[in-house]
Amino acid sequence: MDQKSNDVGPAPDQGVYGIGVVADLVGTATQNLRAYERAGLVNPARTGGGTRLYSPDDVARIRRVQNLLTEGLNLAGIAQVMELQDDVRRLRAELAEHVAADEDRRAGRRESAPGDR
Repeated sequence: MDQKSNDVGPAPDQGVYGIGVVADLVGTATQNLRAYERAGLVNPARTGGGTRLYSPDDVARIRRVQNLLTEGLNLAGIAQVMELQDDVRRLRAELAEHVAADEDRRAGRRESAPGDR
């Protein structure tokens, strides 16, 4: 069986949804999506003709924006919160890489340590 036949949907970062489709998906108006983009909260891909194409990651990000709006934050506050959340994710990934490298280094030392047998 072909491996590609198991793929479901687009890649998370691939822009495929037009602005009207995304507005329907998240239950908001297209002008709100444009406002989120102007505020730097989402950055959809563009076609050669300038049409916005939103990815599944963009849709998830828009839903995060909506949740924070519901909590009472304004767009400037949401931008700060999301930037900090993005920083935390990046730092966690870096930490995981360092921990894995350290564990590999320690495992290598244990294997080469004399008298272990």
